[in-house]
Amino acid sequence: MQALVAEAWRLEGPFVERHIGDVAWGRYHIAGREDEWRIRVWQDDGAVVAWAWAFLPATLDFQLHPERRDLLDSLLDWFETETVGAPKLETSTLIDDAETASGLERRGYRRAGPDEPFFVHLKRDLEDIGEIVLPPGFSVRQVHGEGDLERRVAVHRSAWAPSRVTTTSYRDVMSAWPYREELYCVVEAPDGSFAAYCLAWLDEANAVGEFEPVGTDPRFVRQGLAAAACTSALDQLRRLGAHSCVVHARGDVSYPGPLRLYESVGFRRYTESVTFRRSA
Repeated sequence: MQALVAEAWRLEGPFVERHIGDVAWGRYHIAGREDEWRIRVWQDDGAVVAWAWAFLPATLDFQLHPERRDLLDSLLDWFETETVGAPKLETSTLIDDAETASGLERRGYRRAGPDEPFFVHLKRDLEDIGEIVLPPGFSVRQVHGEGDLERRVAVHRSAWAPSRVTTTSYRDVMSAWPYREELYCVVEAPDGSFAAYCLAWLDEANAVGEFEPVGTDPRFVRQGLAAAACTSALDQLRRLGAHSCVVHARGDVSYPGPLRLYESVGFRRYTESVTFRRSA
């Protein structure tokens, strides 16, 4: 599945709805949720040319090879069979992918309204990272294995409460490809706790990084700590050979904070996702 995402990046640049880091994070950050999924892949001569990931009861993530968009109907047939009984079905595609959007509309899927949640895709190059600025007593660094595990779980759970992330699931993330410890950047508070963090992923084949996830403990918000963690991660990506980095943030006005954060460290929007729904 990750190989197909990377191949789509090779062919279409950043106009791909996800990054290989999304696949790893989505698969491993919550332990024991396999019963909530259905996954199917389509192969051609041993290579995966499409995959579908159904999150029960009725949400679909999918990836098509750019030259095999003809598989969309087969993919949707499978999804609609796996979700029989759900009142509504939901999926998405990039606003630029007119062929896939047209295929969804032909199947009865309709675009969500402009005021509903959607994701903006942002990108920045790594030529000029900028300086890390922190309040007195705070420091930024990379995590160090098991010794930092409890604190990294604590800051994530605080930032994303309520959260199903545990030490078990974070160990799963740490063992997933292409996780790299030097791309997990944290801001340490004067009391020794982790105040903010940024986990970056690197697609070496395409020299592009991604942030997923980023968070700040609510006790430490509005001090520029997440920006410092992101800046550190950008610098680490550049050191490892990346030329650019992407991140996906909510674009609707009801959840503006993450978008403001990423724009403050140099990211600029270049496309967005569109949600499609249909009655089952």
